[in-house]
Amino acid sequence: MCRLLYANSKKEFSVSEYLSKFSEISKKSKEYQGHGWGCAYLQNGVWNYYKNVNPIWEDDLSRFGSSTRLIAHARSAFKDEGIVVENNMPFYDDKYIFVFNGQLSGVKIKEEGRIGAEKIFNYIKRFDKGNIKDALEKGTEIIKKKSSFIRAMNIIMTDSKAAYVYSHFNDAVDYFTMHSKLSEDSFVVCSESFVGENDWLPVQNNTLTEYKCF
Repeated sequence: MCRLLYANSKKEFSVSEYLSKFSEISKKSKEYQGHGWGCAYLQNGVWNYYKNVNPIWEDDLSRFGSSTRLIAHARSAFKDEGIVVENNMPFYDDKYIFVFNGQLSGVKIKEEGRIGAEKIFNYIKRFDKGNIKDALEKGTEIIKKKSSFIRAMNIIMTDSKAAYVYSHFNDAVDYFTMHSKLSEDSFVVCSESFVGENDWLPVQNNTLTEYKCF
């Protein structure tokens, strides 16, 4: 049950500034978020990727420079298992970047992947016919039908044009409700609102929203 972050702005921002706020949220989380972390950030039109098996709050967050798009994930491994850097998110290919937070039981789908989140990423892509939002909607609906219980299934995916924020949970409302902050020139969504900041709104449960890139 991890923590998620996505940020996009018309103007370049300090990646470390956002990651420091995200690190504070992760460190203070009621569930341990120290099983590694990772991020992807856009520079000069190219995505850069970073993963570390150590907690985000123990890392040097000043190394990343500036960006206009950022996606990050702090991991809380299910049953404290599989704690290796290869299992850290974001998961990505040449089109999409994916982060996940949740817990599913009795999932009756067959898909490749090292952990459940990677299987969900790959399963969603099965339905991609040129519109990943439609694929995300169709894939998650099938997963819900083929699972005995979903405590939560929160997803943020990005492509070259937009971010897609999917929220679904049946337990621990305060913990699994994501929050967003939208202005004329920036958009941020996170598992929790940044400490000391106002104007954050809860992401409604059972929704899939597309946010075009600035």
